[in-house]
Amino acid sequence: MNFSMIRYVIGLVMLFESAFLSLPCLIALIYHEKKGFSFWIMLFVCLIIGILFVMKKPKKTVYYAKEGFLTVAISWIVMSFFGALPFVINGDIPSVVDAMFETVSGFTTTGSSILTDVEALARCSLFWRSFTHWVGGMGVFVFVLAVMPLVGGQNIHLMRAESPGPSVGKLVPKIRKTSMILYKIYIFMTIVMVVLLLLGKLPLFDSLLLAFGTAGTGGFSILNSGCASYSPYIQYLIAIFMILFGVNFNVYYFILIKKFKDAIHYEELKYYLLFIGASVAMITYNIHSLFPTIEQAFRHALFQVGTVITTTGYASTDFNKWPEFSKFILVMLMFSGACAGSTGGGMKVSRLVIMLKTVKKELLSYLHPRTVRKVKFNGRIVEHEVIRGINVYMIAYAFVLMFSVLIISIDNFDFTSNFTAVVATLNNIGPGLNIVGPTGNFSMYSNLSKIVMIFDMLAGRLELFPMLLLINPYTWKEIKIRKNKKNKKEGHSI
Repeated sequence: MNFSMIRYVIGLVMLFESAFLSLPCLIALIYHEKKGFSFWIMLFVCLIIGILFVMKKPKKTVYYAKEGFLTVAISWIVMSFFGALPFVINGDIPSVVDAMFETVSGFTTTGSSILTDVEALARCSLFWRSFTHWVGGMGVFVFVLAVMPLVGGQNIHLMRAESPGPSVGKLVPKIRKTSMILYKIYIFMTIVMVVLLLLGKLPLFDSLLLAFGTAGTGGFSILNSGCASYSPYIQYLIAIFMILFGVNFNVYYFILIKKFKDAIHYEELKYYLLFIGASVAMITYNIHSLFPTIEQAFRHALFQVGTVITTTGYASTDFNKWPEFSKFILVMLMFSGACAGSTGGGMKVSRLVIMLKTVKKELLSYLHPRTVRKVKFNGRIVEHEVIRGINVYMIAYAFVLMFSVLIISIDNFDFTSNFTAVVATLNNIGPGLNIVGPTGNFSMYSNLSKIVMIFDMLAGRLELFPMLLLINPYTWKEIKIRKNKKNKKEGHSI
């Protein structure tokens, strides 16, 4: 295990976090907020730790999948911890567990909140809270690799450990160029949305924060009413951009290089749009009697389907009051999630499609045992390792889901609330149903339950395995065994 490389990478992450913290410091200066001092404190703390960690460059720069998984998991925990401390220091969120919950929810683009009065926060705190969505949406390591590529030639392991979806590849031969392409698309789309929100007569501060939450598919609202008080233009705009950010960024790359056929025929995109279209149509029909006009029913159906399938978490209305049929569709979309390679969470459309095709293949093999069939996706044969990886992912997912529901049930809330609370955090969605619905929050849960859901948010964002590897006792047992062997060899050589 290359601990020196892990330490060095964590140091880089701390340096980047100190740079990110300069933005809420600037907001505090603009609005003359004394609470901004907490962000200045953590800026210097992160800067000092980062410098100390990167001062000594590792002699051995090669690292592999295990180092990549552990580095990403530890980095996200460390980054969330230091990102949470400003809330504790300035008193906006006095509890460390609550502050950690809110910050992890931000970085993982979950959007679940323990706050009962969002508007009471200082503007610098509101900005940092939403900016964590934007940072976490595309991924911290994608940003690090775009700006400061690491040596060693194994950067793909960091990208794979952090990026959502069943498999991660390069758009171009070099990882740095891939990261730069992704972030250029991400920044451009964010800027376009900010401009369009400004045209809708929203203030610049509100436009930025809404764009951060939409781009990162995070969903932290800056108003207690969520998105319900915005105009139809703003609601349509947010809904459309949520859906756009839920698309695999490979599609935008194909459009960028003028490979329009590849973009149009991207199989995952077709199913993604089909899921959205069918869900909006069914829910609109089911809820049209609850609204004065069919346009309102369609708008709220589009908004809620968009926010749930992309795991953004914004709400334009209280869907807790919708018929059971519509709520069931939304819960199904919570599991589906957006496309792989997007900023959205959930299982991913590609996984579901490949699983369904695998089931179809197995059924046909019973009818025609001698026929050799292959599962194809996007016109290519899906390798056995990918199918195996998806099956293992689903088993791990089911285990984490059941175990988490079991633990938080100790708080003795109703099953629907507990189940959807775990689904909402594990799939990085935000709101669930009943007490954790769009008008509720997660503040009533105990610290134990919040810690479980913090783990779920991180596990969901990092595709389970980095976090499972981190808490696996065999991981640390193996490290200890290898360390002892190394010490024995050094002793013999002396």
